Amino acid sequence: MIVDAHLHCSGAERSDDVLRSLDDAQVDVGVLLAPFLSEGFSLDDPSSLLRGNEHLARLVRGHGDRLVGFAVVDPRDPRAPLHLRHAVETLGLAGAKMVPTGWYPYDADVQPVFAEARRLGIPLLFHSGIFIDGRSGRFCRPTFFEALRDHPGLKVCLAHLGWPWVDEAIAVGLIDRILGVPADLSMFRFDISFGPPPPYRKEALGRALAVLGAELLQFGSDCFLPCSGAEIAERMGWVQVLLDELDVDADARRRIWGGTAAAWLGRDDAAGARLASDRSPAALSGDGSPLRLRDVCC
Repeated sequence: MIVDAHLHCSGAERSDDVLRSLDDAQVDVGVLLAPFLSEGFSLDDPSSLLRGNEHLARLVRGHGDRLVGFAVVDPRDPRAPLHLRHAVETLGLAGAKMVPTGWYPYDADVQPVFAEARRLGIPLLFHSGIFIDGRSGRFCRPTFFEALRDHPGLKVCLAHLGWPWVDEAIAVGLIDRILGVPADLSMFRFDISFGPPPPYRKEALGRALAVLGAELLQFGSDCFLPCSGAEIAERMGWVQVLLDELDVDADARRRIWGGTAAAWLGRDDAAGARLASDRSPAALSGDGSPLRLRDVCC
């Protein structure tokens, strides 16, 4: 199974087009994030986030085997726990994405939405690390997310390996490994969508693999829909090149391409897989061409 655990919606995509792009990229499951960066949507406009969550619910409805919808909420909003509950219990979304901009993960006034996520039993995805669009990344240092340990049972993914604070991200994830917590029950895992610019990627991924293991790492393209399958496949190719250069074995590759995300999402990575378990995206743009910094965000 191949899971793309980080796909942004814009509000302009249609279900058939998304499924076609996933098929073209040979991706089994896509984790779609409600729009919040496109025109008409903003983290500072709660009504637009509600509209975005409703759009996403329509998009994934009837396609639960392929499309997983993550609501976007702003935990600064006192109504955020209610919005999150509505997104999950009424709209049928399966998780949530949050971006620390103007708030820190340890702030007291954002804890209620984390407590609600724990009650609902949903996975959470956070932007971590620097932004490349000029916004301040000072709210997004990986160590700030340690406060989520006050909500035991949460399953959290920090995007972009927290770059440029990769060592800090690894330290946050290492605690459960030191304590002997099984990987699939660990609070933190990390998506390897590209925060690091190309010169840093091999070192960052290699260090995370050496310390955390593939069990806590998962693929995310960070593509913005609507996009072609070729664009997703290109980013898969970037990862494939790195895995080849790092001589990563087949079992670890299966975790990165789908197994870690499947556990995070509470899915059986064998159930519903449309293709053989040894499928690899090796033929998808992993041609050794130069890695390029493209549109990546959060």
